[in-house]
Amino acid sequence: MLLLSAPIAATLFALPCVVANQFPFLHQTSPEVSLNFSSGRNDAGVFSPQYSSLSALPEKEWAVLSHPLHPKHSVRIKKTNICNDTANGYTGYIDFGARHLFFYFFESRNDPDTDDVIFWTNGGPGGSSASGLFFELGPCRIINEDGPKFHPESWNTNANIFFIDQPIGVGFSYAEFGETVVTTEDAAIDVAAFVSIFFDNFSQFKGRSFHMAGESYGGRYLPIFASAVYDQNEVRIGAGLPPINLTSVMIGNGLTDTTRMILSYYDYQCTHTSVEPFVDISSCIRMKGMVDRCEKWMRKACLDHFDLIDCTAAYDHCGSVYSTPFYLTGRNPYDVRQPCHGELTDTICYPQTTHIRDFLNDPTNRAMLGVDDDFKGKWAVYSPLVNSQFEKAGDYLHTTTDYVAALLERDIRVLIYVGTSDWICNHIGNERWTLAMDWSGKKEFVEAEKREWFVDGKKAGLTRSAKGFTYATVDGAGHMVPYNKPKEALEMIQRWLAKEKL
Repeated sequence: MLLLSAPIAATLFALPCVVANQFPFLHQTSPEVSLNFSSGRNDAGVFSPQYSSLSALPEKEWAVLSHPLHPKHSVRIKKTNICNDTANGYTGYIDFGARHLFFYFFESRNDPDTDDVIFWTNGGPGGSSASGLFFELGPCRIINEDGPKFHPESWNTNANIFFIDQPIGVGFSYAEFGETVVTTEDAAIDVAAFVSIFFDNFSQFKGRSFHMAGESYGGRYLPIFASAVYDQNEVRIGAGLPPINLTSVMIGNGLTDTTRMILSYYDYQCTHTSVEPFVDISSCIRMKGMVDRCEKWMRKACLDHFDLIDCTAAYDHCGSVYSTPFYLTGRNPYDVRQPCHGELTDTICYPQTTHIRDFLNDPTNRAMLGVDDDFKGKWAVYSPLVNSQFEKAGDYLHTTTDYVAALLERDIRVLIYVGTSDWICNHIGNERWTLAMDWSGKKEFVEAEKREWFVDGKKAGLTRSAKGFTYATVDGAGHMVPYNKPKEALEMIQRWLAKEKL
């Protein structure tokens, strides 16, 4: 989910910004070594150690995995009974020097040896993917003090799935000497290395369809992460290794085009586009009067020609105009149908998350998961520090629509799904950027019929699709679609994995 440091009403998009390096990935893959593993050598002692199956992993100690293309990265992994035998679970760390990223992995309930693999990340930036696991789509949910309970609509029903706490400082991920990752491009380097290490060490997954999924700030993360994985394939092929079979990207209620999302707040709060208008008339009149000015200002300062000072001023002013009236209503920014329960920065408006926090901070549970003793902090649903660091780096200010377009041009399918009761990354702003994005299939997508889609004979939402690009709304869902509509979310994902129409 999208989480911004307090005071949120005044600073929603008042962020300093810098120009990020756009294509760092290939330069980060061990340029000092020249390796080739053709002629079958990639299965004969290149990786140390290599496991043909996850079932061979130990339970009481770490298996340490390495990769010659990523000599500075390694992965620790072990069996972990997280969900009380409802799914085969594993936990571990991605290690890069003194930096350590924590992850969870679950085998498919159906057929782990043939089912696809899904990578999941929550947003924030700074949001722990353990909330995606235990609150939304994992094989078990934690909804009270009794701990994990079987979740029948888990996305591992027909897929193997990862949940990763990234970047450094999120969840159980940490750095020993205060190192930080403050841009999505830098975070992508660790993610791409992890993907290579996993697929090459566990031969049972080689060639398997791989999908990268997430929500909220995942709208920025995922197009860049997927691009890093795709571009890394060139290096892999050159070294005689098989490419990662990146098949699709799935983004729920994402922040992909910040300018269009900010401007959509007027429509969502003040018109009948989604719900009944719920902000006072005087604020709506002010917002309406600023639409043209803010659109031109943000486009000129942040898109046409990036200017640090001017872009900061544009997002500062316009973000305040469109967000402050909303927060004064006391509504939940992730589901406008209800008030925000608890402190936004503590419970993200959902007090149930405190049960996840209590479970993950219990010393016995942390030992079971394999949390490092060097991790001295407490698990939290999100990290204000990481959030602030990304703000200061200006990571929010860069759209990722060009990455989405580039993936589509390379036949990587993309699914954009949006719960209609979400305000902060709403369906209006998301639909606008999908229609405006320039790519070779734009004409077909714009002209495609926007139709209803159904689950068990009942309308689930609206959808439009063309040439591998699909946009879908989910009625009755907020920011976290699998939480509000688990049945519809699972059906949507199962159809997507099977390459069926919604």
